[in-house]
Amino acid sequence: MENIWIFIAPVLAGIVALILGILLQKKRAENDILLSKQTGQKIVADAQNESKSIVKMAEIDAKDYVYKAKNDFENECKSRQQDLQKQEKRLISREENVDRKLDLIDRKELDIIKRDNKLNKREHYYDKKQTDLSNKLEEVCQQLEKISGMTQSDAKRELINNLVDEAKHEAAKHIKQIEDEAKEQADRKAKDVIGLAIQRYAGEYVSERTVSVVDLPNDEMKGRIIGREGRNIRALESATGVDLIIDDTPQAVIISSFNPIRREVARLALEKLVTDGRIHPARIEEIVNKTSQEVSQFIKEMGDKATFDLGLHGIHPELIKYLGRLKLRTSFAQNQWQHSIEVGFLCGIMAAELGINQKHAKRAGLLHDIGKAIDHEVDGSHAVIGAELAKKYGESPKIVHAIRAHHEDEKPNSLLAVMVQAADALSGARPGARHEALERYVSRLDDLEKICKSFNGVDKAYAIQA
Repeated sequence: MENIWIFIAPVLAGIVALILGILLQKKRAENDILLSKQTGQKIVADAQNESKSIVKMAEIDAKDYVYKAKNDFENECKSRQQDLQKQEKRLISREENVDRKLDLIDRKELDIIKRDNKLNKREHYYDKKQTDLSNKLEEVCQQLEKISGMTQSDAKRELINNLVDEAKHEAAKHIKQIEDEAKEQADRKAKDVIGLAIQRYAGEYVSERTVSVVDLPNDEMKGRIIGREGRNIRALESATGVDLIIDDTPQAVIISSFNPIRREVARLALEKLVTDGRIHPARIEEIVNKTSQEVSQFIKEMGDKATFDLGLHGIHPELIKYLGRLKLRTSFAQNQWQHSIEVGFLCGIMAAELGINQKHAKRAGLLHDIGKAIDHEVDGSHAVIGAELAKKYGESPKIVHAIRAHHEDEKPNSLLAVMVQAADALSGARPGARHEALERYVSRLDDLEKICKSFNGVDKAYAIQA
């Protein structure tokens, strides 16, 4: 029995403990439920209180908004009322002005009516007077016809013929007088302009000449230039396109070519070869190529310098190159590059005096001899060649015409063309431009006398121009 109780007692204790646990858990659940209900009731109460508070705030905001809207509306109404009052005052003022103007118009209309009446009366009066005068004139004309034996139309015809003859005679006298005055003034003005242009231009008197002779250090150098079996001179002539003349002239080689650029390249290349001393075909070709590039650069620089000196811009680069080539071209011992610049300056000075465009005048003067840069390569006069070049590279028709007409290849039909003609003549006619200066001539005579005196037995020598 005791053994059974030992086994039952723990079981009973466990059952009791389980029951107590269940009861305790139930109690806790009830407490939780109660607490949840209380919490829910509190949340509901808080929500109700908050909703009441929100409703009250909304009512307050609504009242404020209504009050503010009412005030805004009243203010807007007052403002519009004030604007309407101002507009009403302006309209009243305008209406008064209109009334005053209408009154003024009415008064003016009355004045006009009165003036019309006066004018009508005067018109009737003058019509009557005109009628009376016409009648009297008719009577006088009839009496004159009876006295003179001529009708009125015959008398008018005779009078008109006499007046026409007299007017023609007076007009002819006036025309002759005007023509004489115009010629005299034009001649005087032209002389003044040309004289002023000559005075204001200060160019060099003697221009450069193209050199076609190369000095040698000794006559032995001629053999080295010729080379074995003439291979050096053939290579040089082939590379430069010129003819080398090696004659009995001591210590000198003459370069012959119609092309001034080739002649200049050959001269410079030969001088470099003589200075360097290494003369053989490969070296000749190298020096000639290098010299050609240097001459091309020199030509471009001279063209740029000419346009810069005259203050001209926008000239085609090819025309600038042709301008540079004129540096190596002479005509009657006058350097054409310098001559072109002189003509450009003179044209600009005359244009300033005559009140025409100086830029156009300088441009036409500078380009007038551009054809001489290639006249040895193309058939025709240099004026026509230059005009075609200028036309090809975009120069204006009046510039082209001035170039073509400066030697009468085309009749000048503009003042610009006549100015280029005058400036070209002035540049060529200046003392020393195409003739040796007196000092140079005397110096050359003195050198000739010194050469004669250098011989033994010659005490005095005189150089006399035959």
